[in-house]
Amino acid sequence: MTKAAFLGLGVMGFPMAGHLAAKGYDVTVYNRTKAKADEWVTKNNGVAAQTPADAVKGADLVFACLGDDPDVSAVVGAALDSFKDGAVFTDHTTASPSLARQLHSALREKGVGFVDAPVSGGQAGAENGRLSVMCGGDEADVEKARPAMEAYSARIVHIGPAGHGQLCKAVNQICIAGLLQGLSEGVHFAARAGIDIERVLEAISGGAAQSWQMENRAKTMAADEFDFGFAVDWMRKDLRIALAEARQNGARLPVTALVDQFYGDVQSMGGGRWDTSSLIRRLNDVD
Repeated sequence: MTKAAFLGLGVMGFPMAGHLAAKGYDVTVYNRTKAKADEWVTKNNGVAAQTPADAVKGADLVFACLGDDPDVSAVVGAALDSFKDGAVFTDHTTASPSLARQLHSALREKGVGFVDAPVSGGQAGAENGRLSVMCGGDEADVEKARPAMEAYSARIVHIGPAGHGQLCKAVNQICIAGLLQGLSEGVHFAARAGIDIERVLEAISGGAAQSWQMENRAKTMAADEFDFGFAVDWMRKDLRIALAEARQNGARLPVTALVDQFYGDVQSMGGGRWDTSSLIRRLNDVD
């Protein structure tokens, strides 16, 4: 059995680590809140470690799915001297490309491979093992981690060198941000026009306007339901990363910057934990 460690058991990491255990990997988990790790152990075949260092000891493959750059830096810093020589650390956190490049260099000095591998597909994708994974790093490291990632993924694409997985995730979030604002305006317009939203969606979802967001979020947007899904707080973090990178590379992201401000409005409404489709709330609440 290949020994694996999984660091971070949030709404994504918890089921991802579970899929690894179900596929026969010898899994050790770590979570900052011990109760979450204990809960995971009661539901899956694996053990919990008290510290990141204890979790990674002897592991051939180490995975993480954390919150932001400081979380990743803290966990890697705590475990750096405990990685097995030749191990590969795959970070599924959506973090900055600059951090990915730094970790690649730091871990290489320790004889450890690094893959930045942010994911798309949300909680449902993690639970159903249908995530899309975008990878940056050395090809040999990506291929070493690939069989394990296949336990919870429907698609794994090696984009390029270290940091390119995170750059790809930024593209993903840029596209989603603009799409969700357009969908919000369309659903809002339909409501104000007094037309049947169910029939509208039936009519347009088979044409050029079709998208995953339309199929999975338009009806809940019309019903004013947002207590699920990918939180606005996390989307703003992701857009902050994208906008910071754009300032570095000269990309022009006027719509993304505007939608980021709109998400700030949603946060001000108390919607930090609402799904990202809650952009429509700021339209419906303004008369």
